[in-house]
Amino acid sequence: MVSSYEVSPQSSYIQHHLVHMNSIGKQQESIVQFNVINYDSLFWSLFTGIVVIFLLWLVTKRSTSGVPGRFQAFVEMIVDMVEEQSNSIINNADSRKFISPLALTVFIWVVFMNALDFLPVDLFSCIFRFIGIGNNQDSLFYYHRVLPTADLNIPIGMSLGVLLLTLYYGLKIKHANGFLRDLFFAPFHASGLLYLLIAPANLMLNLVEYFAKTVSLGMRLFGNMFAGELIFMLIALLGGSWTGFNSLSCTLGFAHLLAGSIWAIFHILIVVLQAFIFMMLTLVYIGQAHEGH
Repeated sequence: MVSSYEVSPQSSYIQHHLVHMNSIGKQQESIVQFNVINYDSLFWSLFTGIVVIFLLWLVTKRSTSGVPGRFQAFVEMIVDMVEEQSNSIINNADSRKFISPLALTVFIWVVFMNALDFLPVDLFSCIFRFIGIGNNQDSLFYYHRVLPTADLNIPIGMSLGVLLLTLYYGLKIKHANGFLRDLFFAPFHASGLLYLLIAPANLMLNLVEYFAKTVSLGMRLFGNMFAGELIFMLIALLGGSWTGFNSLSCTLGFAHLLAGSIWAIFHILIVVLQAFIFMMLTLVYIGQAHEGH
């Protein structure tokens, strides 16, 4: 029986796989720690971003006005979907020239980052140990997490980018006077002296709204992908219980393959759905910046 002061192998396995390859070489003390740099999240987010840009460039270069190939037709279907959503949310045609490609890039980028969750949990740990650079805890490669959207820094960083765009378009479309008017004198409207008295309350409500939108946008993506990653780790424990060709190991091995396959198929929906939600909320928030209260 394991005492309350001992850590079971299963718990140790999960804890190990929840630590990033970071600048402190250990698990960070809190979920938000600004002095920690997660190198693995930065690498994989930049890597998938470069892959997305390259694929979009490749499709553009090889596109034809005739009968499109399968890959071109698939990309055109995604472009039409994003363009349709952008047209229905953002009325300003000049803004859509930038926002529509941005939404397309965000959607595909988040899909690619989320899809890294389909890689085997222990793939890179095994590779690093095989080449001899991840065998001990002092090594930088001892810890490694592939899924960047399961790191709160990446979704929050993207949501902060959306916040900056909403502020930019709010100032661009409404100009400084209109933007400040909405900030101080909406949503509660009044007249006379009361107009000035409720301005601080309006300001606080609008600041809370901006803060809540930004945090919820990042936390929604982070929470769903973190949960999906954790389930893959729990399923991996079934396969890690293999002790030889006996009835218990064979049963757990079969359960590992069955549960892993079912969850992977269901996870395809989560990967795409979370990317679509992030893209749609990006369009909605930027679209709201074009409108007055």
